Amino acid sequence: METATKILFIGAGGALGAVARHLINISPIAGLFEKFPFPTFFINVSGSFLIGMLLILLTDKWEISDHLRMAVIVGFLGAFTTFSTFEMEIYGLIKERLLLTAFLYFFLSVTVGFAGLVAGIWLGKRF
Repeated sequence: METATKILFIGAGGALGAVARHLINISPIAGLFEKFPFPTFFINVSGSFLIGMLLILLTDKWEISDHLRMAVIVGFLGAFTTFSTFEMEIYGLIKERLLLTAFLYFFLSVTVGFAGLVAGIWLGKRF
């Protein structure tokens, strides 16, 4: 029963994460840049930040249930961020011969995403 409950929590978090991702993809920010996949970039960077911060807060700082922690980190953020889409978009840019845009997207996503993770950990330790 414990495993089934944990799976339900992860599934509920995942459903919310998937909906949040979709809402960002259809929001007005989706059209800010003509060829640069900004929604996925934003999702990956903000997701990296949130994973970093919440990993500290929900593990070391705040007392919450394992089910809720799994719902947020594995479920919500797992569904919200996805590097498979990131990789597919890089492939599409390369296929269109937009090599500079592909490189810029790759480089910024990895470096700024990592900076978001470090910033989230730093902020999480301050709470």
